[in-house]
Amino acid sequence: MAGLPSEEVLRTRQKVVLDHFRDEVRQEWDDVLATFPHPHYELIPQMTVHDGHGAVRAYYHETRVAFPDQHHEIISLRHSEDAVIVEFWLIGTQLGPLGKVPPTGGRHRTRMTAFFIFDGGNNLVTERVYFDQLSILKQLVGGLNKKNPRDLLKLGRAVIGLLAMSNNEPDPRLTGSTEPDLAG
Repeated sequence: MAGLPSEEVLRTRQKVVLDHFRDEVRQEWDDVLATFPHPHYELIPQMTVHDGHGAVRAYYHETRVAFPDQHHEIISLRHSEDAVIVEFWLIGTQLGPLGKVPPTGGRHRTRMTAFFIFDGGNNLVTERVYFDQLSILKQLVGGLNKKNPRDLLKLGRAVIGLLAMSNNEPDPRLTGSTEPDLAG
């Protein structure tokens, strides 16, 4: 291991990440996309990759249609040799469809971790996000009244939508990892 980069590199990377977070909340997509030379998101729980300007912009659009008030609260920020690691709460109210899941009107506050991975310099090359999908789902449907036929129908549609979305094949870029040589 080479160790941590210089203080100047760490400060520059941290600024890129904080600008990225700020611009996401402001929904300034051109500014968010500008934090990458080539936008690339990996959503590990869903085993999906959004690669390139068009795919990442579509991801932003889909999530903000579902959660127009989406924002975050940063819990902590750490540096590693090639990444800035951010723990945060993602918060939002589902007012629109999320893929095949119809709007529930439910609100979630979900703890997440994102690895903002940099190349040898200060270029952000990947945002890799880890979170518990079940935690989000429980919060989104938890407020539904199971005695109300309309809410039961909404719950059924949400489950059917989730099942349909779970049939997607994992992105092979996320399944073809190799174990590092830690002995050397």
